[in-house]
Amino acid sequence: MYDLIIIGAGPAGLSAAIYAARAGLDVVVFERMFAGGQVVSTYEIENYPGMVDFISGPDLAYKFEAHARKFDVNIVYEEILQISIENDAKIVKTSKGEHASRGIILAMGANPKPLGIPREKQLIGSGVSYCATCDGAFYKGKDVAVVGGGNTAAEDALFLARFCNKVYLIHRRDVLRADSVLAKKISAEPKIETVFDSVVTEILGEKVESVTVENVKTGFSGNVEVSGLFVAVGTAPQTALVRDLVVLSPSGHIITDENMRTNVDKIYAVGDIRDKLLRQVLTAAADGAVAATVFANEISRI
Repeated sequence: MYDLIIIGAGPAGLSAAIYAARAGLDVVVFERMFAGGQVVSTYEIENYPGMVDFISGPDLAYKFEAHARKFDVNIVYEEILQISIENDAKIVKTSKGEHASRGIILAMGANPKPLGIPREKQLIGSGVSYCATCDGAFYKGKDVAVVGGGNTAAEDALFLARFCNKVYLIHRRDVLRADSVLAKKISAEPKIETVFDSVVTEILGEKVESVTVENVKTGFSGNVEVSGLFVAVGTAPQTALVRDLVVLSPSGHIITDENMRTNVDKIYAVGDIRDKLLRQVLTAAADGAVAATVFANEISRI
């Protein structure tokens, strides 16, 4: 039996693993895809303390993973299928077997939200994307659209402006929600045209050739010719695995106290999966550190 199972190898999960290993716990991290989580799709991070010259998302993810492996953290690439409780043991069933532990830290993160418009899902890979840093290079010299008004949308638009001919930044409100420093960069970038008070309602072409944009205040709609549509309208927490196990907020995030405890004894939630105000790499790492430390202290008293 492990002392601690961590589900998810993003910044929150790997931070928890580092703190758990340093506390002398027998810890394992399960990850179904790749270490780093959403940070891997971030082109440039400029608000992580100490990274004065900025750092790319993949580079920061690599540093997190390398730091965890320095403390001999075992990262297992298997998908979690079920979590159950038997007496005091937490049982995790993966695609390859079952594992027991004294505690679990949930760090499954979140996935990008779709727009929910016709043919969006069908055209993923044919002009529709949720990751500018993954797919942006395919649109060199072309016109593209980014939908959203937060930090991710602003960062995506700035990234795409490096090599695209023109970037339309389409937002349903009349002002960006992105941080002021990003909003100023958007205003200063001649390749970016902001389209406020507007939503995308339709995608035209066998692959993306244009999108229909509707003004939410006037009702006027028109087509904008683009080769790519990049969606950045927020994320949805990956809580399907635990929806019947822990208490969720109306938005589907896991409710915890300030020490990352859920309503189930010795099950914690950290990072973007948790109900909280700010979801950033910094706060995810802090969540992980808190959860691992609280758990270590609790079992040391048993």
